[in-house]
This record gives sequence, structure tokens and C-alpha cells, in this order.
Amino acid sequence: MSDTASTADGDDTETPPKPRDVDAREFPAELREAVAGGDFVLVDFYTKGCTLCQSIEPVLGSVARAADVPVLLVNPRDDPSLVSEHAIRSVPTLAVFTAGEDGDPEEVDRIADGFVGAERIVEFVEDARAAGEN
Repeated sequence: MSDTASTADGDDTETPPKPRDVDAREFPAELREAVAGGDFVLVDFYTKGCTLCQSIEPVLGSVARAADVPVLLVNPRDDPSLVSEHAIRSVPTLAVFTAGEDGDPEEVDRIADGFVGAERIVEFVEDARAAGEN
């Protein structure tokens, strides 16, 4: 599938990024691949039974488009090593990653305040991007 879409006037435009659910066991490799392009990536650490997580999930598509950021969704309960490796103390936890100097994913910032709206998440991503670029 192409990453571009033709508009009515024939112009090719990039398809906006969409949130992608990632298997917890494959998350490290998926995250490494996502940051490899030098971009920032928003990760939503969630659990299936969490009502706050369910309320954030629908806004992540608009966040991905507004902040022009890939969004990965991962359930850390499916691989408990992720809980300790990423210090997940509550869900939902939103974290922004980028490639570190060695190319491995590096967390720039996180927010674990329960439900936050799309505008606040976009602002959070843009602030993390600005901090990571300095």
C-alpha cells in the first residue's frame, strides 16, 4: 500500500499517520524502526480494561494528523518486561520517543495524567519535539 494518496486535482499527498496497535513482544523492534527515520513517535501504553485508555484512543487519530506524528499503541501487560523497562506506573501513559545518539529509541517526555484531550496531547508532542530538537 502506498503512503501517498491522489487528491481530486491529481496532486499526491502523504497519507496522515494512523495509530497502530503493536504486539508487546514486537514493540522494541517496531519502536526502533519508527524512530529510525529521525522522527518523533508517540506511544500510548494502555490496557484493554482501562476506561481512561478507551477514552483517549479515539482522539489519537486526530493527534497523529495534527502533530504529524506516528502513534504506536502497546499493552505492556502482554510483556511485563515493558512495565519495568519503561517504568510504567499507571495507564494510560503517553510517551514521546526519538532516536538517541546511538540510534536506539530514547524517551523525550511522558504524560500520565489520566484522560487528556487531543489539544493537550498535540501540545505535549510539540513541546517534546521542541525539547528533543534542542
